[in-house]
Amino acid sequence: MSNSALFYQAGVTLPLVSHGKGIYLWDTQGKRYIDACSGAITCSLGHQHPSVTAAMKAQLDKVAFSYRTQFESQVAVDLGDVMVALTEDRLQRVFLVGSGSEAVESAMKLARQYFYVRGETQRKHFVSLRPSYHGSTLGALGLTGYQPLEQPFEDLLIPSIKVPSPDFYRYTEVDISTHVTRLLQQTEAAMAAAPEGSIAAFVLEPVGGASTGARMLNREYLQGIRALCDRFGCLLIMDEVLSGIGRTGEWFAWQHWGICPDILALAKGMGAGYYPVAAIMAKADLVDTVQSAGGFMHGHTYAGNPLACATGLAVIQAMQDENILDNVREQGRYLRECLEQMKVRYPVIGDVRGIGFLQGVELVQPDAGKTPFPASFNAFSRITECAKKRGLLIYPRRCLNGMAGDHFLVTPPLITTRVELDEMMECLDQALKDFSQQL
Repeated sequence: MSNSALFYQAGVTLPLVSHGKGIYLWDTQGKRYIDACSGAITCSLGHQHPSVTAAMKAQLDKVAFSYRTQFESQVAVDLGDVMVALTEDRLQRVFLVGSGSEAVESAMKLARQYFYVRGETQRKHFVSLRPSYHGSTLGALGLTGYQPLEQPFEDLLIPSIKVPSPDFYRYTEVDISTHVTRLLQQTEAAMAAAPEGSIAAFVLEPVGGASTGARMLNREYLQGIRALCDRFGCLLIMDEVLSGIGRTGEWFAWQHWGICPDILALAKGMGAGYYPVAAIMAKADLVDTVQSAGGFMHGHTYAGNPLACATGLAVIQAMQDENILDNVREQGRYLRECLEQMKVRYPVIGDVRGIGFLQGVELVQPDAGKTPFPASFNAFSRITECAKKRGLLIYPRRCLNGMAGDHFLVTPPLITTRVELDEMMECLDQALKDFSQQL
């Protein structure tokens, strides 16, 4: 147990961080780590990026904080304009907040107020996938489908209508298209079972994160969900807190399929780990409806503060100047090839999935088909510890509702080069050897 007054999810003693540079971190004992998961899939430009830190220092020399009801700041205006341009003007309004959970709850409240001011006050239910992750605050946790996180708070939550997520690894139908068709039928039935006209929005991650091990959707599924939303008169909210801002090789994961949400939640990569900044983006007619009825009844103290906005603006500018999306596409393909090769060499790897620099590796019992490890074996924590001893940071969880299906994410900073990926893969190879020996 740690002797620190601080407490988090587990009372383990952790190394003290000293400093970081690029894709590397050092602890106070001098050990170097490769940040192969960008912290919490957040540090997309690595550590000590010169143009981002320079922009933050320049803003600090002007003003760090001003309150949104008293002042607007030019950097906030500019950030909003830049973000709208990244969607090719398909989402025209931006509401700035400070974290992913705040963004998801803001999206929920905007959807609810939109229908409220239209006189559709019965629309108060949300639909989401199981498994999924949408945040840890009570509203966002109500959307989340991950049993260990939900269980202690079930009597406090307003639960969403949970429908099964596509699983392109463990599906049992004859092909993926049939699998998608069956899930859409189940989803339609679940939505139809709700009181008529009571659904406000369907919420999903276009590419899964830590709770699914980068589980993928496809165009057929997303088109089907869009059609269901239109049929039931509800909105489509996409949670890109993790997958947004270049992580998948496009600015937003939805752009791979061309199916734009009504509301988009963003965080993590917006500030790239340099300062907390997050946002929701929405279609103009939706926001205008709310604004014309007295404004959005919502807000946070640090929403849109100048230091956060200067950081977000500098992150996007650096990504554009350095052609980061091209790097993610090219090196993401190489990363995937390396992981697929490891799958051939290591029977403990059952599946590799994801896109760009958002890749998941699911672990299974060797020579047992797709059988997950028993939960008591704690495979996800064992592989993480093996990697950490080798100086490699990966991000672990379980993808079968949090109860089984150990996996880890490989989500390096978007600046990572091929040479650095080779070093990363060498460490992962050694970690997998160490893990396999424990079997």
